[in-house]
Amino acid sequence: MTLRVRFAVVSGAIFFVLAGLLLIGLYLLVRAQLEPVPGWRNPDVIRVAGYEFYPGQAGWEVANQRGIQIRRLYQAGTLDSVRNVGLLVLPLGTALAAFLGWRLARVVHRPLEQATLTARRVAQSHDLRERLDYRADDEIKELADTFDTMLDRLSRAFDGQRRFVANASHELRTPLAINRTLVDVAVRRPDASDDLRRLGESLLVVNERHERLIAGLLALAEGEQIVLDRRAFDLSDVVEHALDLAAEEAASRKIAIHRLLDSAPVAGDPVLIERLVQNLVENGMRHNEPGGGVWVTTRQRSDRVELVVANTGLLVHPHEVESIFQPFRRLHGDRLNSDRGTGLGMSIVKTVVEAHGGHVSVRPRDEGGLTVTVELPAALPAG
Repeated sequence: MTLRVRFAVVSGAIFFVLAGLLLIGLYLLVRAQLEPVPGWRNPDVIRVAGYEFYPGQAGWEVANQRGIQIRRLYQAGTLDSVRNVGLLVLPLGTALAAFLGWRLARVVHRPLEQATLTARRVAQSHDLRERLDYRADDEIKELADTFDTMLDRLSRAFDGQRRFVANASHELRTPLAINRTLVDVAVRRPDASDDLRRLGESLLVVNERHERLIAGLLALAEGEQIVLDRRAFDLSDVVEHALDLAAEEAASRKIAIHRLLDSAPVAGDPVLIERLVQNLVENGMRHNEPGGGVWVTTRQRSDRVELVVANTGLLVHPHEVESIFQPFRRLHGDRLNSDRGTGLGMSIVKTVVEAHGGHVSVRPRDEGGLTVTVELPAALPAG
């Protein structure tokens, strides 16, 4: 029940109660007024049609009873009229009061509705720079000012997170890049021993694993932020590019990639969307089996676009799917330091999808492997 409907119901109920009490009081008052006074019960003379009858005179009793009967009929008729008119006016008045209450609630509700529309627009556009800027001096202004203060704090918080992510990206990646360069130079020296080369190769593998982990954590942190840089582009182009980059790895793993890429216009952050697609394609290949396949499809459905990635692999039980989006969790009990990634891929996918107002679902395939379906809002046509 909306606020306006409740206001209308309360207005109608108040009118019904007050009008009902008024009707009962009026009915009792009229009945009391129509009751005969003591002198009417034994009048000194009764005049009927020009004749006068006195107590004890012939016809007195008949005339008196006739007068009493007429008075009772008049009383009953008057009370019936009061009751009937009241019962007719009461529901009509209640309906009118409810309607007027509904209309008046519109006047009271309009400022709140405007504030709600602005808040919804901020939530949908993710533009934290917009404010309600409510200027009327009433009770709603306090709520609007509180909401604007909250938006200010959120905007500062997200700006701080963006700066932290940018700084962390530089501070964490630079030492690893230096380590990788130093180890690579040491391994390639002509006088390097076999033990040194084996140690260097092991260090490079560990360094690469750390780089992937840091890249995944940074992508996860970026995906958790509100997407402010929204651009319109075709999701199929991003998927095509990601599949081309994965072709060499797919060939080395003897995995066939099947693509059916229809146009899928979407609005969002191209970098985050590309990371999403890359994670899905990499998961489809790394959690696969030699000679398996990966099927990638893009299409548009009404106001949504779909990206579907299916792969062969080990049989997945339905209860295992629930934990697939948790960070550092893998299916089939894989170790975190395995060659299948860092355990952040699907967590990043879910975070990026939710940041764009979309939905992701996972379904085990009967033949083994998974089918991952990502739904994102379609980009509105220009103009």
